[in-house]
Amino acid sequence: MKRGKLTLQEAEAFLAGKVSADRPRFDIDALLFGKQRAFVRDDATFATSVCSRRAGKSVGVASWLLEGPLVSDAPSLYFTNTRKEAKRIIWPVMLRINREYGLGYRPNETELTLSLNGIPSVFLQGVDNRDEIDKARGTGWGRVAGDEAQTLPQHVSDMIADVLMPSFMDYDGKLRIVGTPGAVPVGFFYDATQNPEWSHHEWTVWENPYIANPRAMLDKVLKARGVPETDPSIQREWYGRWVLDLNSLVFQYQVEKNHYEILPITGAKWFYAIGIDLGFNDADAIAVLTWNDQDKRTWLVEEYVQPKSDVTTLAEQALRMYDRFGHDRVLAMVVDAGGIGKKVTEELSARYKLPVQPAQKPEKQTYIELLNDAMRTGKFLAKASSRFAQDCLRVEWDRDRSTPERRVVSDRFHSDITDAVLYAYRESIAWISKIPEVIPERGSMEAVKREEQAIRAKLEREMQKEKAARMDPFAAMDELLIDETMGEEWF
Repeated sequence: MKRGKLTLQEAEAFLAGKVSADRPRFDIDALLFGKQRAFVRDDATFATSVCSRRAGKSVGVASWLLEGPLVSDAPSLYFTNTRKEAKRIIWPVMLRINREYGLGYRPNETELTLSLNGIPSVFLQGVDNRDEIDKARGTGWGRVAGDEAQTLPQHVSDMIADVLMPSFMDYDGKLRIVGTPGAVPVGFFYDATQNPEWSHHEWTVWENPYIANPRAMLDKVLKARGVPETDPSIQREWYGRWVLDLNSLVFQYQVEKNHYEILPITGAKWFYAIGIDLGFNDADAIAVLTWNDQDKRTWLVEEYVQPKSDVTTLAEQALRMYDRFGHDRVLAMVVDAGGIGKKVTEELSARYKLPVQPAQKPEKQTYIELLNDAMRTGKFLAKASSRFAQDCLRVEWDRDRSTPERRVVSDRFHSDITDAVLYAYRESIAWISKIPEVIPERGSMEAVKREEQAIRAKLEREMQKEKAARMDPFAAMDELLIDETMGEEWF
């Protein structure tokens, strides 16, 4: 028999078979440790796990998702806040497991998929906006995992109810949600961990046999940061405990102080500032702030967040807002002009005739504090359902890289809309607005009350003068002379 050349597929199959003989067998029951294994092997359809940092959750989730298509025809889905984060967190772990155990998956880095026998079988995606959610429709999923759940937006609950739950009918699918506690015990992940219909798990770095001596590292961290072990961030990151830690949040939005339903009805003149944050790997974001000349408050009235939108789409959105709120009322339209943003800014100005100007980015920390002060005093308002309000609960300071002189925002979660709000807030001049004095109607209870207060104040001044006259007659006479003849303008 004449021996011909092997096809590419035959060569790959031969090499895979040859190499796999030297590789360990892929057995995740042997690969994973106790609580990590119990989480992925739970028979419950829905399960959560609250973990510390470095607990090994990524390896557990990656192994479970890769095993799915190997034992059934059902595809697996991994999601986290953004596609960029999915690629950073889980993609290298999956590639390593696939390589070390010779699983036979062919990775497509552009699509973030792993194919088995030519069929895409493991998918990675972000869920930072509702358009991304639609990518999960139309497929019957076998295994689905949501990672870094503390950063997931609230609309993921809609994704689970409307997209994932129906998709589990084909293969009796299962959902696993895993993450580290957030700084505030609210939001999608916290709600899921409190749901009695879900199965719940937890484990920490202290139970991860692949991390050597975490106690020594923690002692170094405590010494370097100068905090006790009871510090809220230590409890969250090292022990996986839900502890309220408002100081870890960059933006101090509070529903009870900063939520509003509708703008106040007033005859005042309203003004606007529009902030635009440009994303290359992240999303584009536009924030519209408003204030009036009789109120010292500022309101977030509109926002737009869209990943990977082109310049035309962005320009159309900005132009729509500019026209809607009035060219004479929009006092500023500021754009992040760093890097590629300079060209985009020039395009918006030249082609679309928008009055854009570069955003002032220096002293970001100072303006964060000014915005926080406005929120603490109720002078900045945004609806609780806004993307800004939701992101405020997830943007944290990086405790390891921050210093007393310079605080650094953690890159675990990036918010485009908060940057857009900051750019616009720099242009708000609500603080110079004059609050008009409200004159009560004559004869009303408020008018009578004010008159009584004025009488009491006058009597109090006369009593003070009499007291001063008994102690120093000449000083009292001078004071009386000033009051009756010269008045305050003499000074």
